[in-house]
Amino acid sequence: MNFIKSGLKPGLWFVGVPIGTARDITLRALDVLASAEVLAAEDSRSLRKLMDIHGVPLDGRRIDVLHDHSKAEAVARLVDKARSASVAYASEAGMPGIADPGFELARAAHGAGVPVTCAPGPSAVVTALAVAGLPTDAFHFAGFLPNARQARKKALTALRDVPATLVFYESPKRVQAMLEDAAEVFGPERPGAICRELTKRFEETRANTLETLAKSLQDKPIKGEIVVLIGRGVRADVREIDIDDALVSALGTMTTKDAASFVADSLDVPRRRVYQRALDLGRARSAP
Repeated sequence: MNFIKSGLKPGLWFVGVPIGTARDITLRALDVLASAEVLAAEDSRSLRKLMDIHGVPLDGRRIDVLHDHSKAEAVARLVDKARSASVAYASEAGMPGIADPGFELARAAHGAGVPVTCAPGPSAVVTALAVAGLPTDAFHFAGFLPNARQARKKALTALRDVPATLVFYESPKRVQAMLEDAAEVFGPERPGAICRELTKRFEETRANTLETLAKSLQDKPIKGEIVVLIGRGVRADVREIDIDDALVSALGTMTTKDAASFVADSLDVPRRRVYQRALDLGRARSAP
């Protein structure tokens, strides 16, 4: 493959890398990796493997490592280099700064007046949102929850009333317990989804209620990289008269099913509740 090797301006260049399938990398990301004067990564081995797959030569460059054990020292060193050289940083997978040390690197660069640029790429967060079938008009990424159950339930409780789809990263060893706690905190009927091994060979998405998802893992644990999504809660303060007024208007031009879906989405209430009310109104209007 021919890369466009150009003289990148000094500064920090974030590079989005695949979350699984190596071919998901962008051409611009490859150009930046081929052109940067300094290379840095959360995991040098994974970046070296990715570059080898796509034929990007090191050309005598070494890959600096930025991880939790060397974070403060490595951040200071990379920011200092970025004052006069182009420094490309890649997360182990996905977008830099999303649940990885890139956040501290970007913050330090801004504090030092060093420009930060990004060649964007895949992200497990937005990929999961795309396939889960839950509302995406508003979402909240909560990262990893605490391991201990009481701390996890406390963190979930703090998120209970967030008016958005919630997105979490979770370990396959803890995902069942996490879903059981979520069903207890948010309610067993709250919609959710498990996205496993996104873009990889054994990719799988399960969408159901939190209770059903938790039970599905009791006899058949899952493995791999996991994203858990929880749909936003429904409003309990909508009055029956509000639903009736909206339904009467909608039923003038829509079928019962379409009217129920439209009103449920508009008022943010369960479709089952609205559909049953639409049937009741239909029977009342047709009664002699």
